[in-house]
Amino acid sequence: MKLKFVVAALCLIPAVTFANEATTEEEEKFPLTGSVELGLLYKTGNTHSADMKTGFDLRYEKDQWLSLLSADLLVKKSDIEDSETGDSHFETTDQKWTLTSQTNYTLTQSEKNYVYGAIWYEDNNFNSFRNQSSVSAGWGRHWYKTDKASLWADVGPGYKRDVLKPIYDADGNLTQGEKTEGTLIAQAQALYIRTINEHVEFKQYFSAKYAIQSGENSIYKAESTITTKLISTLQLKFTFTMDYNTEVEQGKENLDTQTAATLVYSF
Repeated sequence: MKLKFVVAALCLIPAVTFANEATTEEEEKFPLTGSVELGLLYKTGNTHSADMKTGFDLRYEKDQWLSLLSADLLVKKSDIEDSETGDSHFETTDQKWTLTSQTNYTLTQSEKNYVYGAIWYEDNNFNSFRNQSSVSAGWGRHWYKTDKASLWADVGPGYKRDVLKPIYDADGNLTQGEKTEGTLIAQAQALYIRTINEHVEFKQYFSAKYAIQSGENSIYKAESTITTKLISTLQLKFTFTMDYNTEVEQGKENLDTQTAATLVYSF
């Protein structure tokens, strides 16, 4: 519990600093930037359904501080028919939302080494977990940097909690109630960014939350993104995501994938 408060405080320090410091230099770059995105898929005919993906990213960079905050929401609505009246209506059948925050503090003048604190929370109706969360802190390095490419990677200890959904048998009888599992983890992350040309950028992200205790669930994630600039502030983004849980309930897949195309507005 103390570790959670320490990392949360570390993530909030830059925001407090930004609120209390005002620059008088007009030429200094504004430290807060961000983007919002939206994608929609609507089906009619034999199947009536609607999928919506939205989210935002915020980036604060000031002196030795770098803070990142992102949120994503995926909603699936389907046309459900009432068995008694025969009427149909749209209702949310599945939903997933994720919140991620990380703060880095640069240790050296070369801007290569940093310490970080990170928190992550996901509520996902598509898999066997009601929600999953983690908190971690550690060391990282800007390993590679050129005019067109950069590579960051960090590693550190942390704590992960999984809340599993209740399990029912074929007759609808409860066989196992909601269960919470917590374990210490070793977390590793890497982000590679490459500018293909002035209009196209490629990103590859990988993270691993490895459970220290044998038999506990570990989480692995890989996300590939290609962003194409339409105008100065509007981009088209294609994303392919893979989420892998080593321990899931019987009848559920370990691997979940997601492919999305969204419009992104940057500010």
